[in-house]
Amino acid sequence: MRLCHSVLIIALVAVGAAHAASVTRTVYAMGTRLTLTVEGAVDEVALQESTERALRECERIEAEGSTWRDDSRFSRLNQAEGRRVHLGQEWVGVLARVLEWTKQTGGAFDPVLAPLVDAWGLRMGGREPTAEQLAGARAASGAANLELDTHDGSARLKDPRAGIEESGFLKGYALDRMAAVLHESGVTDAVLDFGGQLFVLGRPRQLGVAGPTARGDEAYSLTLRDGSLSTSGTSEHGRHILDPHSGQRCPAWGSVSVVADTGLDADVLSTALFVMGPIEGRAFAESHHLAALFQPTGAAAFWTTAFAAHAPLATPRPTEKK
Repeated sequence: MRLCHSVLIIALVAVGAAHAASVTRTVYAMGTRLTLTVEGAVDEVALQESTERALRECERIEAEGSTWRDDSRFSRLNQAEGRRVHLGQEWVGVLARVLEWTKQTGGAFDPVLAPLVDAWGLRMGGREPTAEQLAGARAASGAANLELDTHDGSARLKDPRAGIEESGFLKGYALDRMAAVLHESGVTDAVLDFGGQLFVLGRPRQLGVAGPTARGDEAYSLTLRDGSLSTSGTSEHGRHILDPHSGQRCPAWGSVSVVADTGLDADVLSTALFVMGPIEGRAFAESHHLAALFQPTGAAAFWTTAFAAHAPLATPRPTEKK
């Protein structure tokens, strides 16, 4: 499970006609940088107000969903020691969507990994757990521990040691909600960059994706419209992605980028495909018609049929010899 994105986005170029006004805001949220660039044929004050509403929505998502906060809904669930907790329909719905991907990916993505994250010390710089610690964490982890009631908006973790680890889906969901708020405010063109995961609203944008070993080396370009791009890899934060099956850290094999209609889906799927690895991940992505770009270290990159046929068509950019 990813603690933060290893997203490798370099370029951001508008494709299309210029708009009358543009507002850019950059803030610090969920432990990373969030930049909103909002454009429209309206006055700047209206754009500023729309941007502020989107930022307030992000603050709400972080306050209610981040387990870095002791008073969030997920933290209360993690602290309940097996008791049922009212989360509200929104958050049960988010977890239900995530569990759908857990099932479809055969457990390659799992939101109930807090014990494993703690065992590896991923929020404290990392450590090597003992065999006993790892075994205990694996026993307390896994989506089978999460019980949802979609009717009353409640949830329960069957094992009192279990816990939600939201890092692989909360930023993606926040992007979805911010984009929805902007759309509801009448904004038709915007780019949201949340720690490297992007959401494009409105007209097409040309984006750059770096290679698997260096964030500054742009390797591919693509065009994205009304969707999200998420990349998982180890070039920026090391081996921080966990395999829910083994409880081990995934090897640093390269990177995978996913384009999806929603930020949550792109967020989840880039992690899941990285956990699967380039061979199994490609087979899964092809069979599920996912738009994915794989960049194995030391080998040729490849992408799925859906990625090639998608609006963002990847084209390689030559790397300068040093």
